[in-house]
Amino acid sequence: MSKRIKMIFPVPMSEATRPLVESQLPPELIRPDIEVSFVGAGQVLTLADSYYDMAIMEQAVIAAGIQAEAEGFDAVCINTVSDSGLAALRSRLSIPVLAPGQGAFHLASMLGHRFSILTMWPRWFPLYRKTLKEYGLESRLASIRAIDVRPDTEALLQGKEEVVFGRLLEEAQRAIAEDGADVIVLGSTTMHQSHAYLAKHLPVPVLNPGQVAYKLCELFLDLGLAHSKVAYPSPEAFKDAAFDSFSAAGSRP
Repeated sequence: MSKRIKMIFPVPMSEATRPLVESQLPPELIRPDIEVSFVGAGQVLTLADSYYDMAIMEQAVIAAGIQAEAEGFDAVCINTVSDSGLAALRSRLSIPVLAPGQGAFHLASMLGHRFSILTMWPRWFPLYRKTLKEYGLESRLASIRAIDVRPDTEALLQGKEEVVFGRLLEEAQRAIAEDGADVIVLGSTTMHQSHAYLAKHLPVPVLNPGQVAYKLCELFLDLGLAHSKVAYPSPEAFKDAAFDSFSAAGSRP
């Protein structure tokens, strides 16, 4: 019997955006016994460019995942390196809930001594610093480097390859040569189109966080593991209606 994973993209997805987002998991990466359903979250596009936007995205992701267990999913995979909603959904759900920031940062620490986060613009730096502090991984961070290009949550990197890929490569090379990084982590799942290019041209491992989180979902399901309910206790009473205003019309698969 196949297992079902709910993959939550942290903002609404248009019909044009959906195939670009879904392409981060090519068919050959998904096992035949796994069914992945990508859903958008919330009703407004956010760029996570401020604590204000981060709060909106957090609520939207929670709303999109809160009924996953009742909907028959076997795991939830949050598709943003901000790991928005991770702790809350682990508290609400008993099925595994995984996120790309936590997964990729810990995997990077297994692959090398110090890693650098390669991202689009400096406005995302606070969200990385927040999660790294929570995970106790600040000492493993070599640097955070950005190319200072405003992210596009609809077209992602499509049409920008000639400009963006080269700049990402230059910053990654500086992270290795100047900052002492021996692993590179892409700072957003929306940067997945650059992964193959960077992995080909860099002498260190390059982690595509969306794929890392998905494969961790497979691992958890194979081993029958889920988060500790001592660490993430369930509430005395569910108050799911509090998140109704953040639900996206298209959040269900």
